[in-house]
Amino acid sequence: MVTWAALGRYGVDPAPEGLAFVQDLLATVAAGGKQREDLLADLATAQDWLGGALAAWAEAAGTAPVGVTLAHDDLEQLRGFRDDLHRLVAASHDGTHDGVPPHSVALPTVALGSRWDEAGRVRLLPRGSGWRKVASVVAVEMFSAQRDGTWERLKTCRNSRCGVPFYDRSRNNGGVWHDVKVCGNAANLRAYRARRRLRQETV
Repeated sequence: MVTWAALGRYGVDPAPEGLAFVQDLLATVAAGGKQREDLLADLATAQDWLGGALAAWAEAAGTAPVGVTLAHDDLEQLRGFRDDLHRLVAASHDGTHDGVPPHSVALPTVALGSRWDEAGRVRLLPRGSGWRKVASVVAVEMFSAQRDGTWERLKTCRNSRCGVPFYDRSRNNGGVWHDVKVCGNAANLRAYRARRRLRQETV
């Protein structure tokens, strides 16, 4: 069974196959009401997460294991890449994220390789080192997901206090909360209280 350490902290189900790696990277943030730790905050924690996530990715995607060693200089770049990716995912479904449209989120250029598989199909392969190789794995999975239509189901919770990444399995792809009971009910309660205050002020 594939285990995704970052996602497991938030109790959300992983996206299909290798797309779960992208989701797990997004889930390394300190999000949610309990403010779990940022798994990219220091080198030891980041390397521990990455080793497990890459092993899970290889198993989920059915590909050869990939090893990446992070240096101290990689941490800030990797966090910045993750944050830009988070803004892109959020803006792709909400139109904007904090006023930022998706076309204005610039992800870095990464190197990719390719090979023919046993069926004669071209498979993209991650290249590079350090944080750029992590970004290259993300690019491989984004490309695959955009081709098969699963990318549009990778979302971040619309609760501004949360932002946990989730894979929307609803029939109409209309989900907006990573957990309806937690974030959906809380948002509805805040909206109800705001409407009640407005009514009281206008009386």
